[in-house]
Amino acid sequence: MTIYVDIVLIENLCMNYIILLATGYIIKIKVNHLRLLCSSAIGAVYAILAYAQIFTLYTNFAVKIILSICMVYIAFNPKNMKGMIKELIIFYLVSFTLGGCAFALLYLVKPQEIFMKNGVYIGTYPIKIALLGGLVGFVIVYTAFRSIKNKMSKSELLYNISIKINEKELTTKVILDTGNMLKDPISQRPVVLIERDVLTKVLPNELLKNLDCILGGDLKNQNGISEEYRTRLRIIPFTSVGKENGMILGIKTDEVKVFTDVEEIVKKHVVVGIHSGKFSRNNKYFGLIGLELLEGSEKNEYITNT
Repeated sequence: MTIYVDIVLIENLCMNYIILLATGYIIKIKVNHLRLLCSSAIGAVYAILAYAQIFTLYTNFAVKIILSICMVYIAFNPKNMKGMIKELIIFYLVSFTLGGCAFALLYLVKPQEIFMKNGVYIGTYPIKIALLGGLVGFVIVYTAFRSIKNKMSKSELLYNISIKINEKELTTKVILDTGNMLKDPISQRPVVLIERDVLTKVLPNELLKNLDCILGGDLKNQNGISEEYRTRLRIIPFTSVGKENGMILGIKTDEVKVFTDVEEIVKKHVVVGIHSGKFSRNNKYFGLIGLELLEGSEKNEYITNT
């Protein structure tokens, strides 16, 4: 079988470029195509040297690792070690996926004309078959990573929180809503929105059943609501799509705890806005919190326990 060096060079150059391009798209880096081309050329030259056995050193495992590090560094110019490791891991995952797709397609087309020498797959198959396999792998890996990332991003926005009012406490799940900028107009403390049905554990039913009456100022006939709760009531103005100058009833808490993966954030006297509807159709979460509840404040209002 006659193997042409220029064909092997072009095949590896194109495949390396596709792998690096896919890596850049997945980690959302603004790629420099000249850098990608230089990095791909280094990998392609290595393939020629490994196949020709010009130096036995080129088949060493450690050299392959160093080569991949150099290729990633040249292609993406990472700013720190953390970025370098992340890009290298994605590079390997993409390489394995695209290489597997390309080899599977080649094997289906002309399996008898493919063999490996010194870690390099070569043969007389058309170059377009190898490139087609790489492109198919690109689509598969990009779609898979995008789907996984979307699911992970959504799950990372979910938090468990604990709400304490008058020595009563409940724990529920909420989602981070960056658009939740609600604050108590008097104290300027952040507002956490919680579904009304969830708050039955810490608030009297007479209060929860008569939200509209209380918002209208009718507290005379609400004998079931003790003075202890009345003094905590707040009126929170809000504006949303389709509704301007809206009002929601809130109640001041003793404390709210937000449980993250690394710490427990405690905030005193957060106002809970009582939402009469549902936030999630599948009951994955029952409230909304804003960024301020997670970021802390300059006045040391937050207490964190690692």
